[in-house]
Amino acid sequence: MGKKKVAFYTLGCKLNYAETSTIARKFSNLNYEHVSFNSCSDIYVINSCSVTKKADTEFKYMVRLFLSKNAKAFIIAIGCYAQLNPKEVSYIRGVDLVLGYEEKFQITDYIDRVFLLKRYPAKIISRNTYYSYFSSYSIGDRTRSFFKIQDGCDYKCSYCIIPMARGYSRSESIENVLKQIKFLFNKGVKEIVLTGINIGDYGKKIYGNHERRSYTFFDLIQAIDQIKEKGRIRLSSIEPNLLREECIEFLSKSKHFVPHFHIPLQSGSNYILKKMQRRYGRELYQEKVKIIRYFIPDAYIGSDIIVGFPGETHRHFLETYHFLKKLEISSLHIFSYSQRPNTTSIYLQQEKVSKKIQWKRNKILRGLSKQKYSSFCERQIFTKKTVLFEKNSINNEYLYGYTENYIRTKIFSNPIFRNTLQEVFLTKLDKDGVMIAKPFL
Repeated sequence: MGKKKVAFYTLGCKLNYAETSTIARKFSNLNYEHVSFNSCSDIYVINSCSVTKKADTEFKYMVRLFLSKNAKAFIIAIGCYAQLNPKEVSYIRGVDLVLGYEEKFQITDYIDRVFLLKRYPAKIISRNTYYSYFSSYSIGDRTRSFFKIQDGCDYKCSYCIIPMARGYSRSESIENVLKQIKFLFNKGVKEIVLTGINIGDYGKKIYGNHERRSYTFFDLIQAIDQIKEKGRIRLSSIEPNLLREECIEFLSKSKHFVPHFHIPLQSGSNYILKKMQRRYGRELYQEKVKIIRYFIPDAYIGSDIIVGFPGETHRHFLETYHFLKKLEISSLHIFSYSQRPNTTSIYLQQEKVSKKIQWKRNKILRGLSKQKYSSFCERQIFTKKTVLFEKNSINNEYLYGYTENYIRTKIFSNPIFRNTLQEVFLTKLDKDGVMIAKPFL
């Protein structure tokens, strides 16, 4: 009997990518052949997201797409959408197995059980109030690895459903983090992205230790920077109230950590931030940006913004726009507010902002983001940077990668540069917002 073909598709955050890769490795020593999700497969595993309604819709689209490739395919749903709405997901035509947070890490056992009993669609969903911690990292398909150091969130932002899917904040031990980073660098990984739901909250409920706080995020980055193995380390999103000045100053002198921060703001209006139940005001955010610019002038600073939150008037939006315009950040990720079930923002629907207005505000901030990114990149022209080159253009004319401060860069293709760190000289920003570089000799 030939090997069954299995394909994986990931929606959502970097943490999902780390977990998908970890789950995929469970198939490696079994009678399965890994194939691309673009090809015909016997089994498709979709790691879902539920941060917005759009993510739910995209999941349904992918199910239809995979059925068009193989009408008899066995489709498995995992991830936040599967955990939060198992009944709804199981009723989607083509979905055969729905696994919850705990169970997805024993996916091959459940596949065998379902095939043996020939009962599907099947729903196997965690109902535990205690969430385990499963170490996860991506490796094998690229020289950048996403490594989970923390999971869950104790914050209660009024728009966010993720704490209901991921549980309370809990972390990997420092010993295991250091061991895993060394392993990944020794495997040839050139850059590791530390991921989690709320990485600045690192240290709560260390896995295997029920003490509430064993370490802090500052303890973690200090320990990581002492390892001898060579490689870059990048932080994923971190809350502004958890990014302390001592961390920023330390990172400015680090031998491993690159000058890249992604700090969600969500709104430039204190009134809206309060309705969102965020744990800071715009003044604190502005202060953190100033501190970063003081210690690391060329650092990339990205941010998240939600437009059209219930109660956001034109005046509140203008507050956000003008605040962002003056703020020395590098780019924005803009999201239109999406109502999620069981979140407290549902009770604000009498103040709902129309989709048309949301779209207009989104478009305005996308334009502002483009201006800010171009301005940030232009300040880096004629400077030397180190780029991790990862992939070729379709016609193989260029090789693409990112600088340490997250500028997308291209160079005339050279096979020996792929999957390597190379010093380059930045020369020009092209019409698509990609920096053109040449080797630094």
